[in-house]
Amino acid sequence: MTPPLYALARHTVGRYLMRSWRPAVTGLEHLPADGGAILAANHLSIADQLFLGIATPRHLAFWAKAEYFRAPGPRGRLTRSMVAGMGAIPVERGGGRAALAAFDAALPVLRAGGLVAVFPEGTRSPDGRLYRGRTGAVRLAHRAGVPIIPVGIRGTGDLRPPGARLPRRAPIGVAFGPALPVCVGAPADVRRLTDTLMASIRALSGQEYVPHYAPPRTAT
Repeated sequence: MTPPLYALARHTVGRYLMRSWRPAVTGLEHLPADGGAILAANHLSIADQLFLGIATPRHLAFWAKAEYFRAPGPRGRLTRSMVAGMGAIPVERGGGRAALAAFDAALPVLRAGGLVAVFPEGTRSPDGRLYRGRTGAVRLAHRAGVPIIPVGIRGTGDLRPPGARLPRRAPIGVAFGPALPVCVGAPADVRRLTDTLMASIRALSGQEYVPHYAPPRTAT
C-alpha cells in the first residue's frame, strides 16, 4: 500500500519533475506487479532517489538517517512526520551492528511485498564511473527471499555542474533490467552474484567500471 504522503509527493513533485525533465524510462515490464523486490541502482547524484522514485509506479522505500525519526522540537516533529509518512526505513549511521540493523529494518518491508531501493556502491560515484559493489544487497535479497532488479540511471550527475546554483535540464534516463534471482549456496556465491549485479547495472547505465570500492566522500 502506498503511504498517502508518498502518493501526494508523486502527484505534485513527481509530476513537476516528469514535465520539466521528461526522463526516459525503459524496462518497466521487469518490475513485479506485486511482491517484494530490491531495486539496485548506480549512484551519481542525490537526485537519483527522486528520479528512481517517480519512475517506479509502486511505492519504493528508501533508507533515511535514524536522527530524522527522533528530531526534537516543532521542526523535528514535521521531519518525523514526513519521513514516516513517506514510508522511509530508519538507518543508524556507522558500520558494524548499525549496518546490520539497517538491513534488519528492511526485511519486514520486503517480506510484506514491498520494494526497497539499494545503491550497492555504498556512496555516490566521485567521477561518474561505476565502482565495485558491496555485497549487502545480495545478502539482503537472500535473507528476504526476493529477487534483485538492476537499475541504470543516466544523466543525474549532470544536473548541477560545479559552480551552478540551480539544476539544469540535462537528459535523464532510468532503465530497469531483468530480475536477478538470488540463490546463495556458498559464501563465494555472494561475491559472484554481486559482481553479476554490477555487470547488469553497467550494461544499463553505460558507465565505465572500476574494479575497486569507491572512496568515501569527504565533507567540503
